Amino acid sequence: MTVHEHQLSQAAFDRLQAELTELTTVGRIEIARKIEAAREMGDLSENGDYHAAKEEQGKMEARIGHLAALLELAVIIEHDGDVDEVAHGCVVTIVYEDDDEEEQYLIGSIEERRDGIDVMSPTSPLGSQLLGKRAGDEVSYTLPNGTTVKVEITRVER
Repeated sequence: MTVHEHQLSQAAFDRLQAELTELTTVGRIEIARKIEAAREMGDLSENGDYHAAKEEQGKMEARIGHLAALLELAVIIEHDGDVDEVAHGCVVTIVYEDDDEEEQYLIGSIEERRDGIDVMSPTSPLGSQLLGKRAGDEVSYTLPNGTTVKVEITRVER
């Protein structure tokens, strides 16, 4: 993977493509209608509806730009390897040393997020250590302050 590629599952790619299509068609039309309706109210300098619609338009156009760039550089990941190994797009459950509480993370891009599961970048210190490991394996990584932390992988799900 090059620095500029974005690894995505097919499901995430399809969801983001649908969002981009929605924003560039229906979204732009709705914003244009809101702006036009606000303009008809008169003085734009003190028109809160107009300024809110323009702000919404700016945010939407920023999201469109982000999605377009991300999808242009997207690489669809295939799960060819062992289904028991931690890989991009899977959910891994870990337990920190000296802790009993399990934590779940989706390994991948923030765009892969799912409800109720935090996302961990595969390039983060812990994420990179987890890749290729299996349930029962222990990994350690070093925090920026120099402290070494150990975790045990208790479950890997695709």
